[in-house]
Amino acid sequence: MTDALVIGGGPAGLMAADALLEAGRAVTLVEAKPSIGRKFLMAGKSGLNLTKMQPFGPFLSAYTGDMHPTLKAALHAFGPEQVQDWTHGLAQETFTGSTGRLFPKVMKASPLLRAWLARLDGMGLTRHTRWRWTGWDHNACVFDTPEGQRTLTPRVTVFALGGSSWARLGSDGVWADAFAANGIDLVPFQPSNVGLKVDWSDHMIPYFGKALKAVAWHAGDAVSRGEAAISKHGLEGGGVYTLTPAVRDGVELTLDLVPDLSPDRLKAKLPATPKSGVSKILRNSLRLTPVKIALFHEFRPKGPVDWAKVPDLLKALPIHHAGLRPMDEAISTAGGVPFDAMTDTLMLKDRPGTFCAGEMLDWDAPTGGYLLTACFATGLWAGRHAADFNRP
Repeated sequence: MTDALVIGGGPAGLMAADALLEAGRAVTLVEAKPSIGRKFLMAGKSGLNLTKMQPFGPFLSAYTGDMHPTLKAALHAFGPEQVQDWTHGLAQETFTGSTGRLFPKVMKASPLLRAWLARLDGMGLTRHTRWRWTGWDHNACVFDTPEGQRTLTPRVTVFALGGSSWARLGSDGVWADAFAANGIDLVPFQPSNVGLKVDWSDHMIPYFGKALKAVAWHAGDAVSRGEAAISKHGLEGGGVYTLTPAVRDGVELTLDLVPDLSPDRLKAKLPATPKSGVSKILRNSLRLTPVKIALFHEFRPKGPVDWAKVPDLLKALPIHHAGLRPMDEAISTAGGVPFDAMTDTLMLKDRPGTFCAGEMLDWDAPTGGYLLTACFATGLWAGRHAADFNRP
């Protein structure tokens, strides 16, 4: 008999283990990959954005769709201020950027992860890597391990197996088949925070790798002022990632190339009748960059330019794309275990003593600290409630 079992060594699983250990439970954590926290470390390569320091109301409003009360409660218990305090508790200094995003001062994930694992090991955590969960055998959890098949029969289990993106780092979504085979209805996975596929014409080749700055992306009522980059395969970057849910639902995407100019000011800057080429006018009158001008010509109606329509196109250039990039390229996924399948403690209704946390739950959020905060929060929420279940 194992006391408390945590399956998955990402932020949600580690936070669940932390809560269980803090409550005095004996905890075994298993991870399918050779090391702990691989996606966490990858997220920190460009600077680990831990959370967004902002009032709680605006913070919650960043999460997509109707927020389930359980997720709201978990975030209320462990929101931005608590993330900052927890990081400081691991002796990791932080700073808040100009946009409110919180980062470790060293701008890396590895020192934080090392400090966290040292804390957990000091509390008595037992860890196994290269243990892949393959399903249940009645109340036992079955694993493929380097030593062959192993089973553990825990008093309480927390699953934190991630979504279905970045499979090479561990979030492959394979667990969904075993859940479905045991009658647990799941919401199908969908990509989130992902780029767009665009079939570029040859004239765009010189602009691959170039950044689009000082623009505004629109999809229905959703607006993003983030940057994006033109890649060989399409458009990448925070500017388009934020609008993934709307694009996923089929909402038309447009681009405002001059978001700081009102329509009237824009028309005042443009000549009533063009006396030179359109590209030259856009460059000289509006100071548009070459990449913006190239994109304008890529997506404007083909054929001779209708000058009367140019101002409207500059403010709402239709972005013709072929949909979202593949799910495994997505930073995160929507879908997974629905909250209605769980109690308000994140315990599966059909499997008492089995809790779920992190990206394997059906919620969605943009990048910018929201994803990681919800993984921390739901891991802690599940771990604290699991700690009170079926004590030895």
